[in-house]
Amino acid sequence: MALALEGKKAIVAEVSEVARDALSVVVADSRGVAVDKMTELRKQARENGVQVRVVRNTLARRALTGTPWECLNETFVGPSLLAFSLEHPGAAARLFKEFAKTEQNFEVKALAYEGELIPAEDLDRLATLPTYDEAIAKLMSVMKEASAGKLVRTLAALRDQKQEAAA
Repeated sequence: MALALEGKKAIVAEVSEVARDALSVVVADSRGVAVDKMTELRKQARENGVQVRVVRNTLARRALTGTPWECLNETFVGPSLLAFSLEHPGAAARLFKEFAKTEQNFEVKALAYEGELIPAEDLDRLATLPTYDEAIAKLMSVMKEASAGKLVRTLAALRDQKQEAAA
């Protein structure tokens, strides 16, 4: 069914608005994936702060013009599923990576982060980014290890000092 010009303008405006707020974008091809599986993917996306849209390629190109995601325009060939990460840059990549493990027909075409086009082969580059909480936990463990190591060295130095004084 053909869209009227006003409908197309509304889609472009809506996708442009989401793109402005996005931290990263992933483009995938979902041909051959069952509807119930796609519904589950959309549900998981909502839970993870990812907005998933199926948009015609010409409308997607127009919507992303003037945004950091303009570099993705060359990937809009065939059916395109766009996922905009709104809360964490790696959320959409992580979600699509997990989904592609179970769905053979699902293929990630490309992704973009901070205006840089990243090929699909480098999906792990974004998918393995730690979340804020994970990064804080890692930092705290490093700081804890460093302080514990310093304490051990201090105690060893005191022991050595007392042994020298006793001798």
